[in-house]
Amino acid sequence: MILADIGNRHAHIWSDGIVKHLLVADAIDTLGDERVYYISVNSHYGDAISALEGWIDISSGISISGEYPTMGIDRKALCLSRGDGVYVDAGSAITVDVVEGGCYVGGFILLGLHSYEQAYADIAPILRVDIDRAVDIYELPRGTRAGVSYGAVAPIVASIERVSSGRAIYFTGGDGEWLSRYFQEAVFDQELLFEGMRRAVEKLKCFE
Repeated sequence: MILADIGNRHAHIWSDGIVKHLLVADAIDTLGDERVYYISVNSHYGDAISALEGWIDISSGISISGEYPTMGIDRKALCLSRGDGVYVDAGSAITVDVVEGGCYVGGFILLGLHSYEQAYADIAPILRVDIDRAVDIYELPRGTRAGVSYGAVAPIVASIERVSSGRAIYFTGGDGEWLSRYFQEAVFDQELLFEGMRRAVEKLKCFE
């Protein structure tokens, strides 16, 4: 089985326990003749993807009680992966969603680290620094880079801590492993979203 999560720029591909990240155009060229079960938030490549005979859109099988109309299909798939808990997808944006009793109860969206770097750089040239992912957020910083890093990382951690108390917490995404280190007993798994997708494939009974 091949699963594809099509984002705005990259296609995240799962096959036989291996996850690859390709540009969407490259994924279409490479896997165009394969049987692929996919979800997509990419309208630019919508027609090209839907024209692929072997590609099956499984979005109709992905839903969770409590979802709202504009909720991303990738977030819904993630929330279906492990049951109750807090789900954090740390990529270009950081999404945080809470599931209780099998229902989606709410969540929020934070800027990813790259967006923080861009925002600080727009303020003043001296703030154009790379965020230090090893910054100590439990000590007040001294220095520009440390101050910028603290200003970005500490609010992200605090926001997630606020909703995660007493709940299982699951991380995925490019920055998920790094961010999970701030939380005791957190689980990082880059296949989480694909677990939700596999459930949808089984629900639709469209697997071979």
